[in-house]
Amino acid sequence: MATASVAFKSRKDHRKQKELEEARKAGLAPAEVDEGGKEINLHIPKYLTIPPLYAKSEKPSLKHQKNWKTKPVSTTSYYDRGAKTYQAEKYRKGACQNCGAMTHDVKTCMERPRKVGAKYTDKNIAPDEKIESLEFDYDGKRDRWNGYDPSSYCHVRDRHEAKENAREKYLKEQQLIAKLDEKNIDGEEEDLRVDEAKIDESMQVDFAKVKKRVRTTDGGSTGTVRNLRIREDPAKYLLNLDVNSAYYDPKSRSMREDPLPYTDLNEKFCLGDNQYRNSGQAIEFKQQNMYSCEAFDKGQDIHMQAAPSQAELCYKRVKIAKEKLNSQRKDAIIAKYGDAAAKDDIPMELLLGQSKLIKTSQANGIKLVPNVFVNLCFLVFVFIS
Repeated sequence: MATASVAFKSRKDHRKQKELEEARKAGLAPAEVDEGGKEINLHIPKYLTIPPLYAKSEKPSLKHQKNWKTKPVSTTSYYDRGAKTYQAEKYRKGACQNCGAMTHDVKTCMERPRKVGAKYTDKNIAPDEKIESLEFDYDGKRDRWNGYDPSSYCHVRDRHEAKENAREKYLKEQQLIAKLDEKNIDGEEEDLRVDEAKIDESMQVDFAKVKKRVRTTDGGSTGTVRNLRIREDPAKYLLNLDVNSAYYDPKSRSMREDPLPYTDLNEKFCLGDNQYRNSGQAIEFKQQNMYSCEAFDKGQDIHMQAAPSQAELCYKRVKIAKEKLNSQRKDAIIAKYGDAAAKDDIPMELLLGQSKLIKTSQANGIKLVPNVFVNLCFLVFVFIS
């Protein structure tokens, strides 16, 4: 490893070299320059900058540390399989004696051994293969799918689909045979009409079936029911594309406000979730839930989620008892004071009966109307003013 840079130096030269290195590290002297005119980093060890003997270099450099090999090809490229370069018509000297190609010999020939080789028949000369020498980089050498053609898997997929179609067809035929046997046993052969459309829809039998998914691509480990929205109906968020229209929550798929509040009710498709929550059995469910919460706060053992049947039965009993109590109270009031609504209209003489306020109004020349409530309000207003 003896080079010019590590040649014999005196003690004085070593001291000067050491002082120069310290000055360079302190930034007082410029950095060392290699043969190419580039500065060498001060933190690189000295044994890396010293060139070997075969480099024939007098100055320190990093040229010998660089990769001298050719630049590797990209990892996306691969050998062109099955490619041919040249198709000869006659046998050539040095070619394969079996097939006549120049790119291999008889020992490495992949064709079936001929009874009489191409060297002697001079017919059916095989074309020359395309031979490449590729140097892959780190990722290209370790890519297990490099050069894989997905179209080569099509025949496997087609064969699998053919097997599945044959299996479904066989199951349909067995289903038809079973139905025919049942009808023949019951003696109703004349009423048997096989509906092919229904048989084709056998795949939709489990449409609303709850399936438990564990560690699948769908995610979740709980059972879920498929979305039963009719696909012909437009989605809620497409009814009104205005940014300031009703807010749509994509997570819960809810739109509480009316997306089209100014259109005709007969032409509306969606009135908003609040409209549906305040109609039908939703109101009764809310009242029942409120009753169970109030009863639970008062000490009764009623819980809407833990025992819904018990809560509903108790709510119905309380509702019936409440209606009965209200009717008894109403009957008692009617029996004591009478039912004025059931009687005939009150005559005008009683409506304009004499009283202190009426006499005062007549004295002041105020004309009254037949409505008693309006008269009282008007007289109060007169006396206050």
